Amino acid sequence: MNRIDRLTAILIQLQTKRIVRAEEIAERFEISLRTVYRDVKALMEAGVPIGSEAGKGYFIVDGYHLPPVMFNQEEASALLTAGKLIEKMTDKSIRTAYESALLKIRSVLNASEKDHLENLQSSIAVFRLPDCRTEFPNEYMAGIQKAVSGRKVISIEYLSSHKQERTTRKVEPIGIVFYSARWHLIAWCRLRKDYRDFRVDRIEKMAVLDECDDRSKHLSLSKYLDSLQHDTDVVMVKALIHKDITRYIGDSKYQHGWVGEVERGNKVEMQFAAFSLDYIGRWFLMMGSNVEIVEPEPLIEKMKELVKELGVHYS
Repeated sequence: MNRIDRLTAILIQLQTKRIVRAEEIAERFEISLRTVYRDVKALMEAGVPIGSEAGKGYFIVDGYHLPPVMFNQEEASALLTAGKLIEKMTDKSIRTAYESALLKIRSVLNASEKDHLENLQSSIAVFRLPDCRTEFPNEYMAGIQKAVSGRKVISIEYLSSHKQERTTRKVEPIGIVFYSARWHLIAWCRLRKDYRDFRVDRIEKMAVLDECDDRSKHLSLSKYLDSLQHDTDVVMVKALIHKDITRYIGDSKYQHGWVGEVERGNKVEMQFAAFSLDYIGRWFLMMGSNVEIVEPEPLIEKMKELVKELGVHYS
C-alpha cells in the first residue's frame, strides 16, 4: 500500500471510533509507531482536524466527515460473502439488519461493481445442516448485542439442554461466542451466582431490562474464555483413530473439544478437551474398533460400560 492510500485508510479508521490508539493503526498497517506519528502529522498539515489525548489516542474533531466512501471490487465481494454467512449462521434480527445495510451499500456502488455483485450473487453458497430446533423464536441476537454494548441486564426464560427444565433468570451479559454451530450468550447468572453459557436458540423468551449491570466486577469475555483452559471440569482425552475414518469425522471433532492431532503410522492421535466423558464416549462408540482410547483410564471404563449397555439392550 502506498502512502497516499494509507493516509486515506488511516483517516477512515479514525472515523470508526471515538478514540483510536496509535498502536491499533500500527498493527493494522504493519508500520512503526514513528511512521504513525508522521502520517497523522501529515493529515493535520493537510487540514484534517485531528485531536489527541495523552495515553489514549487520536480522535477526529466533532463535525468533520469524509465524503461518501466508494468500495473497490474486492471489498464489495467480501461484503457479499459475509452476507451469505450471516444468512445461514445468524438469526432473523441480524439477517434483517444486514440485508438493509447491504442494500444501502449497493446503492452507492458504481455500475460495474453492481454488475459484479449481481454476477457473483448466485455463485456463492453456504451449506448448513437443517436446524432441528425450529420451534423456538430466533430473533434475539440484536437485542443481546444491545444489552452487551449498553451493559444492560437481560431477563430470559431458558430451556436447559441436560435436564430439559425451564427456568426464568436475570443475567448480566459479558459477550457472545459462536462455536459448535451455535451462538452462545456468556453471562453472569444471578440464579446460579456464577458465569453460565446459554445457547441462544434455547432462549424461549427474552427482555432487555432498564437495569444496568456493574461490568467492572465481571471478567471480560477474553478472560472468561482463557479461564476455560484451566477449568477443573475439563478432562484431557487422547485417542488413536484409524486414518480410514478420519475423513468422515469432519467438523464434528470440534464439537467434542478437539485441540490437536499427530499422525502415528496408519492412525491419527487426537487430543480433546472434554467436558463430559459420557458425551465423548458415545461419539467414540460410533467408530467401533477404529478408535483406541489412550487416556484417561476413566474413559476406558466408560467405554466398557457403554458397550455392556448395548449388549444388554440387544440381548
